[in-house]
Amino acid sequence: MTEENNNAFKTYMCLICGFIYDEEAGWPDEGLAPGTRWEDVPVNWVCPECDARKEDFELVEI
Repeated sequence: MTEENNNAFKTYMCLICGFIYDEEAGWPDEGLAPGTRWEDVPVNWVCPECDARKEDFELVEI
């Protein structure tokens, strides 16, 4: 894997409802600025669609 790929933004999907969190876009409505990495999302953050917890999300390749 190249360094460029290591720095690429990733996406995570809620396993409960299918909501996609895109690091590049963030989720400004929930206080997550564009570019917020998944590891920087607060542990108590919940899915804006179904209130699932952060651990209910999985990395997805889009």
